[in-house]
Amino acid sequence: MHYRQLGDSELRVSELCLGTMTFGEQNTLEDARAQLDYAFDAGINFIDAAEMYPVPTRAETQGRTESYVGEWLSQRPRDKVIVATKIAGPGRPIPWVRGGSLAINRANVRRAVEDSLRRLRTDYIDLYQIHWPDRYVPQFGASAYDPANERSSTPIAEQLAALAEVIRDGKVRYFGLSNETAWGVAQWSRVAAQLGLPRPVSIQNAYSLVNRTFDSALAEASRREDVPLLAYSPLAFGLLTGKHLGGPPPGSRFARFETFGQRYRKPNVDEAVQAYVKLARAHGLSPASLALAFVRSRWFVASTILGATTLEQLEENVKSAGVVLAAEVLGEIEQIHARYPNPAP
Repeated sequence: MHYRQLGDSELRVSELCLGTMTFGEQNTLEDARAQLDYAFDAGINFIDAAEMYPVPTRAETQGRTESYVGEWLSQRPRDKVIVATKIAGPGRPIPWVRGGSLAINRANVRRAVEDSLRRLRTDYIDLYQIHWPDRYVPQFGASAYDPANERSSTPIAEQLAALAEVIRDGKVRYFGLSNETAWGVAQWSRVAAQLGLPRPVSIQNAYSLVNRTFDSALAEASRREDVPLLAYSPLAFGLLTGKHLGGPPPGSRFARFETFGQRYRKPNVDEAVQAYVKLARAHGLSPASLALAFVRSRWFVASTILGATTLEQLEENVKSAGVVLAAEVLGEIEQIHARYPNPAP
């Protein structure tokens, strides 16, 4: 397992990160323990959660993921695990989180951090992320910016001050962004420098063979501001395993939750997936290994977030860390990408 530094922080994270958003919905506490044990023993030191998890988020289960992680974390050496979690923003209505008070302001940041610390059974969070921007941005499958959707939001300077406070208090070590834009990365970095406040050390956005929108403006912002990518959905909700080509497998998220993952139900997604599956098999690779190895190969990716429903899936995905794609394979990937550019942005 290789380890990479997040921005200018002291965090050295494993190139694979265990995502936990199924813990408490599709996965039981026993399942969660098994996945966490396996990942840790395989050299994964990085765990990603969120206050709104599991998904789909519900009042009855919200926060359960962090509680499951906390139960496991209490039995492990705390300094050997890098724990990331997220605060929900106002871009999505979640009335059961703080009564619907989701602005990224001082009161909400302090309360959210304290709630996460309690569930995680720890004194500090290594990486605290804003799950999606406080301001309006196109997200979760929407790609066109529309000024008509603008709304009032908390200024970045005020959000930074709130985050700086919990960092000074020792409750958070570093903070990161998520589902952010290139303009957002630049603004956060500029305002932080201007005010002498902590800078973001990472950005967590979707990235996969069928969603490479990060490649252009965000990649430049990532490099110039030293804010590396934590890539989520590298298997496009499991589509890039090829197992959904005949229809959603029983028990999968697509089978259980009909309205889930709308960005992956767009034209040319199935055609692109078929092409990548065929390419993988032609080179003696599993489709999942091809997809994960590609994401890991990108220069701007610090860690690739794995989410699995079963331990068997996780084991297969972790083994992909030993796969290095040949130049020939990477060239063929670019040919497919030219035919089907970003069908699931």
